[in-house]
Amino acid sequence: MAGGHPSPNAISEDEWFVDRAKEVGLDFTHDNGMSGKFYFPEVMAPGAALVDYDNDDDLDVYLVQGQLLGRGIGDHVPPPRQASLPPRGRLYRNDLAVAADGTRTFRFTDVTEPSGITASDYGMGVAVGDFNNDSWIDLYLTGLNRNQLWRNNGDGTFTDVSKATGTEDQGWSVSASFLDYDRDEWLDLYVGHYVEYSLEKDRRCTNVAGERSYCPPRVYEGQPGRLYRNQQDGTFTDVTEAALGGRRPTRTLGVIAADFDNDGWIDLYVANDGEENQLWMNQRNGTFKDTALVSGVALTAEGQAEASMGVDAGDFDNDGDDDLLVTTLTGEGSNLFINNGSAAFEDQSARSGINALSRENTGFGTAWIDFDNDSWLDVLSVSGLVQAPEGQANLPFPLGQRRQLFRNLRNGRFEEVTDRAGATFELSEVGRGAAFGDVDNDGDVDVLVSNDAGPTRLLINQIGSRNHWLGVRLVGANASRDMLGARVTVFRADGSTFHRRVRTDGSYASAHDSRVVVGLGNSANDPRVQIRWPSGRTEEWLEVAIDRYTTLKEGSGR
Repeated sequence: MAGGHPSPNAISEDEWFVDRAKEVGLDFTHDNGMSGKFYFPEVMAPGAALVDYDNDDDLDVYLVQGQLLGRGIGDHVPPPRQASLPPRGRLYRNDLAVAADGTRTFRFTDVTEPSGITASDYGMGVAVGDFNNDSWIDLYLTGLNRNQLWRNNGDGTFTDVSKATGTEDQGWSVSASFLDYDRDEWLDLYVGHYVEYSLEKDRRCTNVAGERSYCPPRVYEGQPGRLYRNQQDGTFTDVTEAALGGRRPTRTLGVIAADFDNDGWIDLYVANDGEENQLWMNQRNGTFKDTALVSGVALTAEGQAEASMGVDAGDFDNDGDDDLLVTTLTGEGSNLFINNGSAAFEDQSARSGINALSRENTGFGTAWIDFDNDSWLDVLSVSGLVQAPEGQANLPFPLGQRRQLFRNLRNGRFEEVTDRAGATFELSEVGRGAAFGDVDNDGDVDVLVSNDAGPTRLLINQIGSRNHWLGVRLVGANASRDMLGARVTVFRADGSTFHRRVRTDGSYASAHDSRVVVGLGNSANDPRVQIRWPSGRTEEWLEVAIDRYTTLKEGSGR
């Protein structure tokens, strides 16, 4: 499986990622509502989304906003409010232009007001998917008290259909996922719930030094997640009891849908905060079975339940199945569970090096990302503490940490390359959400970072496009929408194969580019591509052009 890995010496003069957020119009600062009262929700948001809402083949941006939670005088000073903008989530349109010589320019325009989106609750995250099969992607916004489903009208505007669809989910939600679990070609919806919380029920907590601090999640009761089945008429039905065998309360922060046993049916992994994680295996009859304990992904190899936050599934070892990556608290280190192909996992966190390299950080948003397009999935994570270090509790939100980048060494191990990733990786910020996608359409994956009580960052990838790449968008035969859950297999001329899937979920409270980018290294041949669609149909295309995006429609392959 040879690949064209650029020599570090050849690229040391350039930054691999450059923050261009303010330069291109994303001048947005998150307000977590901090008032000095240490309200628990202040440390848990926000997420973000990269989504092509206007179908012009470039990625737009949705940013989650908070609200002022209290007005009392506390132990530290609140950050400055962004008074120029109303406190609500905001939508930005990407105006990307490519000149004849290939030069790319893009700028984002705030279109929140004309879009009709009024997300003025305390926001947490966002999920995206075309729930009504009209070819226009919709937004599902999670929050502290309720969730909202915004239907895309196809003319730049959105309509709040939360109540009409039956998805105005009450309670505190962070991450959600659109998935077609019953293979009827209509997207269903899983909503993870966090804890039972209100300002009236807020608890007063202190750290080991006796200083006022944010409470750990265990002081609050968990909430059960919900599964909604799409009724194909613009509404959803809550099938949690029938499909998931009850509603055990959990403290869910991360959600990812993938076919872990390669049987053609989408499964669901739920990352919970400080308790056993869940692996809901699809029984192919409308029900799921939680096999996390017997599958080896409920706890660590030491039998510990850790503070699981961000999560992603991907084939990092190129053996044909999706492995699991989970970010955790400082002192715990991120976890890596390797899949044997039948949804039985082995905890290789220590052997891979990921655990030790991430142990000093509290990780949130994360993804398997082939940042250099060498065909091997690397790891990028954003981090930020949830409790102030001892002696710093009186400072304004002293929870910042650096982002981290880990390169895949192709032998089951990783090395940290954060110090070579660029100046933006030296910043100490309270990282939460991270959305991944090709913002400038140059064939590599960029990163949208949402910071708690801080500015948005847009990390533009400057290294991946130096290698060859394959980009595909997969749309259905009957439903001309992105076919979430479709499996992509790329066969290179040298006999190597690589597997990816279409998804928009994962990371932490964030949504991603639905297109699939596969790095090809120095291979300049047009590869053969095989698609296994969510319907179960398998097709292939003998030669798909490299270094550009191609739309593949179900039913048009061999």
